Amino acid sequence: MRGQDRQQSAMFSYVSPEDRVPADHPLRPIREMADMALKALSPVFNRMYAAFGRPSIAPEKLLRALLLQVLYTVRSERMLMEQLQYNLLFRWFVGMNMDEPVWVPTVFSKNRDRLMEGDIAEKFFALILEQAAAAGLLSDEHFSVDGTLIEARASQKSFRRKDKTEVPPPEDPGNPTVNFHGETRRNDTHESKTDPEARLARKSGGHESKLAYCGNAMIENRNGLVVDTELVQCSGTAERDAALLMAGCIPGRGRATVAGDKGYDTRDFVAGLRNLQVTPHVAQNEKRPGGSAIDGRTTHHSGYKASQKKRKRIEEVFGWLKTVGMLRKTRHRGLHKVRWVLTFAAAAYNLVRMRNLTSPSVQAA
Repeated sequence: MRGQDRQQSAMFSYVSPEDRVPADHPLRPIREMADMALKALSPVFNRMYAAFGRPSIAPEKLLRALLLQVLYTVRSERMLMEQLQYNLLFRWFVGMNMDEPVWVPTVFSKNRDRLMEGDIAEKFFALILEQAAAAGLLSDEHFSVDGTLIEARASQKSFRRKDKTEVPPPEDPGNPTVNFHGETRRNDTHESKTDPEARLARKSGGHESKLAYCGNAMIENRNGLVVDTELVQCSGTAERDAALLMAGCIPGRGRATVAGDKGYDTRDFVAGLRNLQVTPHVAQNEKRPGGSAIDGRTTHHSGYKASQKKRKRIEEVFGWLKTVGMLRKTRHRGLHKVRWVLTFAAAAYNLVRMRNLTSPSVQAA
């Protein structure tokens, strides 16, 4: 017998979101790890909010919603609120009941900016790393570093001379016609009127220059988990300067190694690592004037060859951050906010990686 296409929905539902989410859903272990970190952050949240007044969005729910935005590549807060309106999985992860109203997107953004003003992302990232260390997933000896360009939220039209006040043409003040072809534009003479902290840069020869930030990461070589991030303004030495900053924060008591590509093969960088009691395992660049800064005393070790294989894992991190984590082109302006988002997205990457590493199928293999 053919069933009837009835459109009338039931008025009441007695099944909670917790019961609707499968027990083996991949978001369950991620929420457990995130909740452990958020519970530890509760005293920090208490100091950020006043004890009186109208209640705002709970910071725990706000951060869970931001995690969903990264994990599911939700492009805007308005689309995230739309998903929370009817997506039961999203409601369960955030901790909202079936009848709880969804926040207004602008209210959500203002509360998010309050968390961005602090160092919540760094603390959350550190607490996730503590869980990874407790599970035995981290190496305290062998690391790899690399950097990438994160395109700024600013157009080429906004990159104008610092010493000149340009009046937009009257025909279209909001989107004026700007002809900068043939003009020499440099970071010391020009700046973006939209995002003054962004810098004109390109990754290598043959690529176009873009307004961007230099995003850097350090991974441990055992499982490829991110142990540190650094966002700096683009310059000729930005990646190496950021790598030295991250190498100076390596935990552990033993002598560590840091691997990198040929761009890190400079005498200043190698000497800087050795001053930090870190062994440089960077790839040799024989074409560099004066030859490579790494000699046979380092390259003949089997550990050097292993580091050269493992260091390529960091490209997986940047690939995930740019495609899933929406960091190919940032949606925020300013060094502080973009750094916050980079650190938070790296924490989300670690959560996904830790879930995969601790799943029963991986342990059985």
